[in-house]
Amino acid sequence: MLEAGKIVNTHGLRGEVKLIAWTDYPEDFEDIEYVYVKRKTGNEILHISSIKYQKNNLIVKFSEIKDINEAEKYKNQIVYVERDMLGELPEGVHYIADLIGSKIVALDGDEIGIVADVFNTGANDIYDVKREGKKNLLIPVIDDVVKNIDVENKIITVEMMEGLDEL
Repeated sequence: MLEAGKIVNTHGLRGEVKLIAWTDYPEDFEDIEYVYVKRKTGNEILHISSIKYQKNNLIVKFSEIKDINEAEKYKNQIVYVERDMLGELPEGVHYIADLIGSKIVALDGDEIGIVADVFNTGANDIYDVKREGKKNLLIPVIDDVVKNIDVENKIITVEMMEGLDEL
């Protein structure tokens, strides 16, 4: 399962919630029948009955949530989807979950660190790279730096720009 977004607030009195989609295309949720929310008792399934758009957020009505009081219980919950619900990715596009834990290796073979997280700045993604005995390194995901991504072997080859590891 993949993290697909986060319920950040309630919306109205009828149980709708405001959801921030973590997919590149929020409209992907229109093709998703249900999502999962992790609970102490296990995963709970929430069926999507309608979606509206509000700025950069989605307003989602789940059939299991009847009113604002029930919706309150889901605030700040991360929603998960099964990987195959999102369909095939375009070439060169990867799920963040597949990149985390990958080794970052320089062109000369030197290991730089491990991808701890991936952030989106709007212009491009940034790899947050955990390094042994040093503070984390932020590497921009641009063609001049990232030369190869091998998801299967969890290796990302980069060409370090001058001064990049001094930031």
